[in-house]
Amino acid sequence: MDQMKAGELAWLRTITGELSTRTITRLDETLPWYGNMPPSRRSAVGLVAQTGISSFIQWYEDPTSTPWIASDVFSSAPRELLRSISLQETLQLIRVVVSVVEERVAPRSEALREAVLHYSRDVAFAAADVYARAAEARGLWDARLEALVVDSILTGESDDELPSRIAALGWHGDGEAAVLVGTAERFVDVDQLRRSARHAGADVLIGLQGTRLVLVLGRVDSAAKEPGSEEEPLTFLEIATGLADGFSDGPLVLGPTVDNLVDASRSARAALAGVAVARSWRHAPRPVHADDLLPERALAGDGLARRTLIEQIYEPLAAHSGELLETLWCYLDNGRSLEATARELFVHPNTVRYRLKKVSDVIGWNATGAREALILQSALIAGSIAQHGRRPSLRKREGPRQ
Repeated sequence: MDQMKAGELAWLRTITGELSTRTITRLDETLPWYGNMPPSRRSAVGLVAQTGISSFIQWYEDPTSTPWIASDVFSSAPRELLRSISLQETLQLIRVVVSVVEERVAPRSEALREAVLHYSRDVAFAAADVYARAAEARGLWDARLEALVVDSILTGESDDELPSRIAALGWHGDGEAAVLVGTAERFVDVDQLRRSARHAGADVLIGLQGTRLVLVLGRVDSAAKEPGSEEEPLTFLEIATGLADGFSDGPLVLGPTVDNLVDASRSARAALAGVAVARSWRHAPRPVHADDLLPERALAGDGLARRTLIEQIYEPLAAHSGELLETLWCYLDNGRSLEATARELFVHPNTVRYRLKKVSDVIGWNATGAREALILQSALIAGSIAQHGRRPSLRKREGPRQ
């Protein structure tokens, strides 16, 4: 038996070149993707095929070498080859090599036929292992890159490389973005969060920092939606509501919407400031918009909240009409009483109603609601302090010295 096997091994070594030539020819004839590859990649694929044939001979000589022999088939290929051909194409390559070897070798003996079948199985498993390891390494790299991007957004330390890092993550968001911040357990079902966000028409970047969970939300390109769909896209607050189950109990704050992902640090700063003070609003909804916490944030020393109150409420009213500003002051100072406000301003209550409606049209907040009245009064106070704090520089004119 040993003498017969030695003879078969000697014969196999004499036809190695023939098998390699037949394999390359068969690849060119049966696999279109192989013929479309550049010469360097075709050479690398051919090298894998030739290594597979040589490894089969070594394996037939010593079947106990299966683990490392099968792995060596792919270690001879350059690393970029794994990124240029898929697992399906690799299995097609293995099938071609096995069929060529089987056609030429199997008729010689039943032992060689069984050896080809066993070896092809081992090589197929080795291929799957190679691609699984590559996918795992890619997943770990993506996780580290995603954590780096989220951290850059939270700290506001973005640089020129941030757009390229975002693109490397396969970000599908288009246009507006917002940041959602809350608390979570140590182990978060990241895949479920991604599925829920995708179902709501958004892409998401996820960052877990201790017990703080940060989601950077972006709208998926509307062109990718089904044609003829007339459904309006969900607001970020509606998307955040759908993702709330992925967070544990505690404050859940959504930052304001920004124009693009690169500017998301402004939304992140507002959301983080909101989380710090959200418990001070006893009946705060969950999630709550960071701009609904402007009074608490301003009292806690958040400069961004003060600027938002002034720029979005005080200054638009002052620029539109001093009459509206005065009416709002009086209405809030008189405990939101229409009659008391009308008496102080010497106007009819309907006039007060009209002016308050105009205030709502100008700034988007309604002074008749208790919570919004608090926001508006905080804006008036912050704007008044800022206005009176700006003292014009007056230069005294001095007469000529005598």
